[in-house]
Amino acid sequence: MAVDIEKIAVALGRAAPEPDSLLAQQWQMWIDDAELLIELRAQELQKPMPDEAKLDYVVRQAVVAQIKKPDDATQVTISVDDGSSSKTYQSAKGRVAIIDEWWALLGLVTVNTGAYSFDMASPTSRHLPWCSANLGATFCSCGADLAGTPIYEAGA
Repeated sequence: MAVDIEKIAVALGRAAPEPDSLLAQQWQMWIDDAELLIELRAQELQKPMPDEAKLDYVVRQAVVAQIKKPDDATQVTISVDDGSSSKTYQSAKGRVAIIDEWWALLGLVTVNTGAYSFDMASPTSRHLPWCSANLGATFCSCGADLAGTPIYEAGA
């Protein structure tokens, strides 16, 4: 694999850290972590390793994301007249993470085979004209998604 700390520095638009510095070691550790995650996923799915260009892209993006925002903290400040209140929210994984979009690029997407991985409604289900689904919503208000025909809103 061809990702190294110099390529990470180029992606960030800054100078590479000095070799053997703590920062260089940290970046190399994150590169190794991203590569390990990909190797483990490929083994788990019993698929071959992705081609090197895609692999390098994902490793580079995952490490750059970790360097730019290692704790994924968000601070919200509310100001009213002379007073203000700040709250910091943290939802980071605290480690190098590969997002679903990158797994798809690598062809290493897991298939959901859980109890709710199938659609119970007929693909020909008919919604009422005033159903939320017909008005652009992502949900159904007439019940056709559940029963295949409208069961709410005077549909029965």
